[in-house]
Order: sequence, then C-alpha cells, then structure tokens
Amino acid sequence: MKVRVLGCSGGINQNAATSSFLVDDDILIDAGTGVCHLSLDEMRGIRHIFITHSHLDHIASIPLLADTLFDDLIGQPLIVHAQEKTIEALRQHIFNWTIWPDFTVLPHKTNAVLKLEVMQAATTFELDGRKIEMISVNHSVPGVAYRIEAAGKSFAFSGDTTSNENLWVSLNKHDSLDLFFVESAFADKDLELAKVAFHYCPKLLADDIAKLKHKTRIYISHLKPGAEQEIMAQCIAAMPEREIQQLHSGDVFDL
Repeated sequence: MKVRVLGCSGGINQNAATSSFLVDDDILIDAGTGVCHLSLDEMRGIRHIFITHSHLDHIASIPLLADTLFDDLIGQPLIVHAQEKTIEALRQHIFNWTIWPDFTVLPHKTNAVLKLEVMQAATTFELDGRKIEMISVNHSVPGVAYRIEAAGKSFAFSGDTTSNENLWVSLNKHDSLDLFFVESAFADKDLELAKVAFHYCPKLLADDIAKLKHKTRIYISHLKPGAEQEIMAQCIAAMPEREIQQLHSGDVFDL
C-alpha cells in the first residue's frame, strides 16, 4: 500500500494545500485543494473518495473532479463514500445547481458520473484487498477518521477532531498501527479557540495520544500556515516519548 500526501495543511498558500491523500492509485482520503497536485492521467485513476466531513477544505475538489473527468466517468462513476449527514450536505450545499451542477444526475440520472454512497461509522469497506474502516470522531460537524489496512500493514488519518475517546478505542482494537496522521490545527496559545472549533492543539493532543497503545510513527497535519514551527515545537515537547514529525505535501509512504 502506497500513501501519497497531496495536501495536509490547515490553509492555503503557495506552498500549502488542504487535506487529501492518495492511496495506491485509485483511492482518495478527503479531496481538498491538494488534489490539484495530480496530473490529469493520475486523476483519471481515482475510483473512490472517502470523506471525513463536510467542511470545504476537505471536499473542495469533488465538484471540480466530476467536471474535469466528466467524459471519462460516463459508465464508470466516481464514488464518494461518507456519513449520511456529509452526503446530505454535499447534495444540499454543493450539487444544488446554484453552487455547482448536480453531477449525480448528469448526463442522466441512470448514468450519472458521480455517485454519493452513505457509509456508516464503525463499518469497514473492502476494496481489492484493502480494508477501509470508518471511525467516528469529535468535530463541529459529524466527522470521522479512517483506518486502512492492506497486506498486514495499516495507517490511520484522524480527520478533523479534538478530545474524544472513540478514535483511540477504535485504533487500540487492532494489533498494530504502522503510520498515523493526526491533526493539531492550533498552537497552545489558542487552546480555547481549539476547543470551540473542535480541533487539537499540542496540549489537547498530548492528553489524548497517551491513550494510544501502539508505538507508531506519528505525523502532524492540518497546521495553520505561518504557525507550523510553533505547533511542531510544542507537539515534540509535549510528547517526548513519541516519534513525531510534521507531515508535508509530497510525502510518500510505502507500507
């Protein structure tokens, strides 16, 4: 299993793009602005998108992909998997003919290029030997994490979340975890803002990561542009027993 980081920032600038991870050649975990780093041929290889939640920085490329790949998707639709509330948000606020055409009925409702499929938290979707598990987390809108396992190797992505129990209980149910992407959107000086926005800061993350039994490689995502060094320094100081690094766009992991 190969994991390529297309975007992992909490914002955008010349060197930052928002959350999107390419698994092998055909699966996206989230579809933020990082999808723009793919070539057209690479985009054509995407068959499934698993969304953590409905916020724009995690879904921005879905409507654009449907439009860009329209001719290629006729007869083999792009399938988006997400919780019911997330699917409802996409239908109501994006594919509503006002913000964007409804590609779930184009060119015809019986042969649409985009398919939105509800997935339940605590279930696993199996795809060509890969097991994609959806794990509910604690965010300002219904959100999930994902754990993906293939050939005995696994990685997990927290999505956007803050202090919670279920993420850690769910990860600990498994015998191993080889790679973990987890967010820390704010520095500790913004602790109260992190709580209101339902994000981690280093202090909150350190309190929760103590619950993780696996001694895995941990990469910090969703850092606010301009605050990366401060957040990372605080994460390393708060979790000295853990192997922690900053996640960057362009990182590639072979598991």
